Amino acid sequence: METKIIKIDQENYFNKILNYPAKVLREGGLVAFPTETVYGLGCNALDEEAITKIFEVKGRPGDNPLIIHISEIEMLDDLVEDYSGIVKKVISKFWPGPLTIVFKSSALVPSSVTAGLDTVAVRMPSSAIAQKLIEIAGVPVAAPSANLSGKPSPTSVNHVIDDLSGKIDCIIDGGDCEVGLESTVLDMSCEQPTILRPGGITLEALKKVIPTVVYDAALEDQESIAKAPGMKYTHYSPEAAVYILEDFDYSDEKIKSIEKIIEKDFPDKKVAFMGSKSFVKKFENHFSISLGDEDNMNQIASNLFRSLREFDENDIDIIISESFEVVGIGHAVMNRLRKSAGYKTINL
Repeated sequence: METKIIKIDQENYFNKILNYPAKVLREGGLVAFPTETVYGLGCNALDEEAITKIFEVKGRPGDNPLIIHISEIEMLDDLVEDYSGIVKKVISKFWPGPLTIVFKSSALVPSSVTAGLDTVAVRMPSSAIAQKLIEIAGVPVAAPSANLSGKPSPTSVNHVIDDLSGKIDCIIDGGDCEVGLESTVLDMSCEQPTILRPGGITLEALKKVIPTVVYDAALEDQESIAKAPGMKYTHYSPEAAVYILEDFDYSDEKIKSIEKIIEKDFPDKKVAFMGSKSFVKKFENHFSISLGDEDNMNQIASNLFRSLREFDENDIDIIISESFEVVGIGHAVMNRLRKSAGYKTINL
């Protein structure tokens, strides 16, 4: 299959340039497109054959539900049973933006989208390109991340091309994604509002609208039934094995301990380090990638997936990552890091 790549000119993408990918979506094809979080791989959310293609192209397990993307609130009417009360306040505050809400699903939504559950995950992206594409297509768009299943999510068009060129109809090049981590997933389908996946909209921000919101205990349970994308399986993984470094305090003693571990456990392996600028400076004798300033967790989040892919480009065997404080967006960063590592740690 020849994949058409469309470069967005910020001056004219609202005009004819999105007509072709919108037509592809309407006719059952697959289009990769940028959002503010990561690139998505989209299809008509009501087209069973198109949805099947998404799972086949990505190699995605069928029990992993998809997120439906919409361009206006009215599109919810056909997709969900109800969105009254506190849900409307959440929508008013956080949409459009990096927040996915889980609702009770309407009968119209195919079971392949919901993974057989009675709930459906929906979000309205703030990306102008994504919004306009959905609007022109005139259909809700089911879209997981535009990568092969299990690999780090794509935050630039080159990541999408590497994984999916020749396998899908069209890729929209809209530059780099701003947030760099997938959306927060908030379950509003039951009495207890629950964050199923942390993301750019933090617990602290949500508590200002829903004081009772909590994290789902299943975030740490790999055997749980996946009610939201990204809850099951090892995700976001480069070819290199990832380990998270626990209890590191920047002392010479700890640095020597790490070097001894590398010598003993990873002989003849190309070992690299990832973390804040201050962290990677301690390991200048190894290949390393800085995610950003230690006091700028948004920057660290934005650079995480790009950096994981960069290690593979440099033939790294082992990645040792700094551990970050689980506060604010740090919760989302550590969620993705733990998934990419398969929960492997180095404890000092």
